[in-house]
Amino acid sequence: MEASAAPSRDAPRSMSSLPGGREEKSPPERKVYMDYNATTPLEPEVIQAMTEAMWEAWGNPSSPYPAGRKAKDIISAARANLAKMIGGEPQDIVFTSGGTESNNLVIHSVLRHFHKTHTSSGDAAERHSPGERAVPHVVTCSVEHDSIRLPLEHLEEEQMAAVTFVPVSKVNGRAEVDDILAAVRPTTCLVTIMLANNETGVVMPIPELGQRVRALNQQRAAAGLPPILLHTDAAQALGKRRVDVADLAVDFLTIVGHKFYGPRIGALYVRGLGTLTPLHPMLFGGGQERNFRPGTENTPMIAGLGKAAELVTENCEAYEAHMRDVRDHLEGRLLAEFGNKVHLNSQFPGTERLPNTCNFSIRGPQLQGRLVLAQCRTLLASVGAACHSDHGDRPSPVLLSCGIPFDVARNALRLSVGRSTTRAEVDLVVQDLKQAVAWLEGQA
Repeated sequence: MEASAAPSRDAPRSMSSLPGGREEKSPPERKVYMDYNATTPLEPEVIQAMTEAMWEAWGNPSSPYPAGRKAKDIISAARANLAKMIGGEPQDIVFTSGGTESNNLVIHSVLRHFHKTHTSSGDAAERHSPGERAVPHVVTCSVEHDSIRLPLEHLEEEQMAAVTFVPVSKVNGRAEVDDILAAVRPTTCLVTIMLANNETGVVMPIPELGQRVRALNQQRAAAGLPPILLHTDAAQALGKRRVDVADLAVDFLTIVGHKFYGPRIGALYVRGLGTLTPLHPMLFGGGQERNFRPGTENTPMIAGLGKAAELVTENCEAYEAHMRDVRDHLEGRLLAEFGNKVHLNSQFPGTERLPNTCNFSIRGPQLQGRLVLAQCRTLLASVGAACHSDHGDRPSPVLLSCGIPFDVARNALRLSVGRSTTRAEVDLVVQDLKQAVAWLEGQA
């Protein structure tokens, strides 16, 4: 049943009478946004940086006159800020349109590189005939974002790649390193595992995975097998916890601006771009971004992305501490109000998670997540990933993969707090949920 079909608590508002027979509408309900994992607003400093770039750096960055040189300088500064945010080098940053492009660029680039350089290597059993090219193999996990899952599924359907989707543990919600490495084949060329899940907030064991893949690559080199490149989509982690590419030991890392109060563009980190780690462009044009991603640069958006990265570098610990405090207060209030009726879907024993994410269900046959949200007057949130908002009342595949029972997963809500969310707003939201639940149960 779609949420729009549910009867609404929002009946016509009462109106207060004023002298002379005039009537005044009641003040509108206050809205509290708790969907920061879907997108974030622009910080004022980001808007200022973008506005200044529009005014002062309108020239083509490849042009020699002042407005063009100004644009080029802004792009260079933004590249440096992004590199500093993740502990990388500026020359290893390539600007893209966003996370979807960055993820697709990694996948297609690595497969192309495999075909270009390793067609004669790999297990002969992977080829049906002596002259047939080996099929590259990719390992990923069952809870990846669609911009990883869908291109891999498409490539597999077209028989251009073989893909193993490693299930996450039903005990801790993580993709276990042993399970990932057990899926490796002689023709494996890419392992892509997100840094943190967008629905549960579970942080994946990328540092351990990175170290073990590097050790494995030494063995593979001795055996004449292609190296395995490691990619992580860090969209959800940036701005919420410290991210350092050296600690992660990754070859590629996806950056998404609108997840950390920046504009809707992104970037891709490539370790030793063009020397240690290959990158093959999907586009061809004027040679911008050293030919890895051509097209005249979007200077204002890049300026905003650089400023957003600078703010993360300066304030990440404070952001993280604040969000964790507010999120913990939210979960405490949910338990206090709903007791055993509430199930915290994102709490797994011994598992690290993002400081801002709370995925929970309120048990009850009438309390599907969409129906609860439809009756909320204050809360603005989602039942899961924003890109799955048209999936009706079907439970989240991510939650089902993590072992959450069907009836519990169907009632799930994902609340993600932000830098400015307050405990007082949490209290308003919990009261709003309490009233929505009482109303829905009263309709049964």
